[in-house]
Amino acid sequence: MFTMRPATEADTPGVASMITARCDWMEQHGLESWRENVDDLAGQAATGFMWVLEDEDRIVGCTTVTNHAPPKDWTPEEAAEKSLYLFTTVTDPAYRGHKPGTLIALWAVDLAARHGHQWVRRGCFFPELVKYYETQGFSLVKEQDRSAGHLYLLERRAERLDLGQFGLSTSAAV
Repeated sequence: MFTMRPATEADTPGVASMITARCDWMEQHGLESWRENVDDLAGQAATGFMWVLEDEDRIVGCTTVTNHAPPKDWTPEEAAEKSLYLFTTVTDPAYRGHKPGTLIALWAVDLAARHGHQWVRRGCFFPELVKYYETQGFSLVKEQDRSAGHLYLLERRAERLDLGQFGLSTSAAV
């Protein structure tokens, strides 16, 4: 059984190790990685906004969750809709067969619904990630050109899900 729980500062080394494993995998597959940002990304564990996915005591994924829109990404009308926003979702490639990214997405969809939000939203810079997120039920709603690259913005309507059927539990609520 996998568990989603709020990250703590004590999780920083485990998150860093998991992100480093993902960077290794990305580089082996000819993809850009975040290796130079591992410490900054892992440091988000201490912010109160990161959640970790655990298999027993091993961190196998993480995501940062907020309830406010990035100001450049969504219109004021869209930002006024109650939504959760996922950032910096990273998973351990050794757990790929368990679909940890999908487990995190399903958890967020259920969490949003339990808290009266309408949407779960996320963005990415790679068309391959858009395709992957679409397999999780997200829809591409718009694209924007940024100095960092071409940004794809996606959303999925919040809904209650039986997380237990996916082998997932949550230890706390936002």
